[in-house]
Amino acid sequence: MIKKQFLQRALLTCVAVVVSGCCAENTGKNKDVFSRQEIIAIMDKVNNYQLAHPWTQEDHNWIRSTYYTGVMALYKTTQEQRILDQAMSWAEKHKWMEGTEDDAPANKLTCGQTYLELYFLKKRSEMIEPIRKWVDCGKPRSPSAGGVWYSAGGMVYADSLYVAPPALAMLAKATGDIKYLEYMNKMYWDVVDQLFDKDFGLFYRDKRFLEATTENGKKVFWSRGNGWVIAGIPRILEYLPKDNQYYSRYIELFRTMAESITKVQGEDGLWRTNLADAAQYPGPETSGSAFFCYAIAWGINNGFLDKQTYQPVVDKAWQGLIGCVGPDGKLGYVQPVADRPKPVARKMTHEYATGAFLLAGSEVIKLQ
Repeated sequence: MIKKQFLQRALLTCVAVVVSGCCAENTGKNKDVFSRQEIIAIMDKVNNYQLAHPWTQEDHNWIRSTYYTGVMALYKTTQEQRILDQAMSWAEKHKWMEGTEDDAPANKLTCGQTYLELYFLKKRSEMIEPIRKWVDCGKPRSPSAGGVWYSAGGMVYADSLYVAPPALAMLAKATGDIKYLEYMNKMYWDVVDQLFDKDFGLFYRDKRFLEATTENGKKVFWSRGNGWVIAGIPRILEYLPKDNQYYSRYIELFRTMAESITKVQGEDGLWRTNLADAAQYPGPETSGSAFFCYAIAWGINNGFLDKQTYQPVVDKAWQGLIGCVGPDGKLGYVQPVADRPKPVARKMTHEYATGAFLLAGSEVIKLQ
């Protein structure tokens, strides 16, 4: 079995330019792209590019916060002080305050994930008190107020399952207060009940897409929308006690999604923006693909997914992703901010995809 997996990886490396198709900038014919050295090198290159090319100076929202979930994964991988300093500087700049998205309160917790990861390293109460204060404030549209505080535009949305639940799980661990798990579970399974399609094993982005179809008569399952969901589950399970009544349900959902996502992976290792209709927009997309790569690799590393079945999926995905990184470290083929499948071009990039890429690398490296 070991010999077979080695040969599979060797073949993937040798034919990188072929399988990566239009994403073949950085495949490196003579490199072992699965080596620890090369994975760290490309993660570092992508992070350095993003740090030098911020999308905007206004950065206290879900976009930059998602990037920093990846920065923290890079730090945990390398243990380099400069990466930790990068995260600390960003958090201190914003005084550990919740995000600015009053119209989508779940998004306000995205930055809290980085604050809490830093707290677990430093154990300084001021790192989590502001975010905890907002959660506990009882004001309308806060978790402690009750009701559907996690909607946007009057609708619950799949993306919310990445931005808020992990922060609540982390907050419960940091404080020992299980009420944060109660907020999380109530929110999470309400969104699942409204948006998860059991027949397809995938999520609709929001209720507008429950009956929607493409010109080809196919359903609409947005790639990044499903990426948000499956990538959020590992970040919950890392902090959720195993004796929690919902623990096994998260695992079941995770496995169901992994199986459904694997079935529609492209030959180049990447996924298209509509998981149900690759022909709608046939070009590859890297933000959803990076989230899938991260989640499935994590599942293997933690014993929730069969390695023989899923490692080839991860290997192809990582090969495809690094092929979309330019010589300068820019990750291309990123769908801009959206709520549905749309076409993508090589020149497109964004910070949330950088975060997802760094998360993917942090788990791919553990498979070696």
